[in-house]
Amino acid sequence: MNWRITVIVCLLAAIAALGAWPAAAQDNYEIQVYGADMVEPGHTMLELHSNFTIDGSKQMVNGLYPTNHALHETIEITHGFTNWFETGFYVFMSARSGQGYQWVGDHIRPRVRVPEKWHWPVGVSLSNEIGYQRRPFSEDTWTWELRPIVDQKIRRWYWAVNPALDRAFHGPGVRRGVVFSPNFKFSYDFTKKIAGGLEYYGSTGPVTGFDPISQQQHQILPAIDLNLAPRWEINFGLGVGLTGATDHLIAKMIVGYRFNF
Repeated sequence: MNWRITVIVCLLAAIAALGAWPAAAQDNYEIQVYGADMVEPGHTMLELHSNFTIDGSKQMVNGLYPTNHALHETIEITHGFTNWFETGFYVFMSARSGQGYQWVGDHIRPRVRVPEKWHWPVGVSLSNEIGYQRRPFSEDTWTWELRPIVDQKIRRWYWAVNPALDRAFHGPGVRRGVVFSPNFKFSYDFTKKIAGGLEYYGSTGPVTGFDPISQQQHQILPAIDLNLAPRWEINFGLGVGLTGATDHLIAKMIVGYRFNF
């Protein structure tokens, strides 16, 4: 079977599976476009995602805390089991003046990929992320994200596309059905250790009928990746919201380290 047909069949099957279940919008806890590569078998990746909303919502809306000047931090622990399977676990935290430092929720994320030995021209993997977030931080407390991942490195250029699909188990988002939340990234290696480019994060609304543009979330984020050593992962950038439903300005940083266990 042609590899293009194989990819399309896998993505359509994933979409059909998601639609059979009882959606979460873009949030400010883990701002990352996934690549298809995984943590090596027998290794563990520890990451800290730190995101500060410089200009966000300033009033409580539908019982949710404002995001303005909030620091959202996520501890991500990912273990590689085989060359095609890994599992990640997330702990979300939030800190803001007058609210203190609070636990927000936890997610678990098993992920599979097409093994490199198949020699596909693009990297392909599929992530499933399910978990809980407390009601003051998310209208939908139980959510599931299905994230197909396709990427490719062409000499100094790199691109990745994550056409994610979200669905809520508990909360008002259940009525919305499956929500389309696309992410993508383009970057260029300026040196062997420094790459720069653009990341995009969005949430357009239900796949059965997108929300009006003013209610959609769209964010462009110029970002830098530092490849200082094989064990380290460092990424930072500044995100600008393009619609009124998106926080206007967010600074983000990811620091990760691979352990041999």
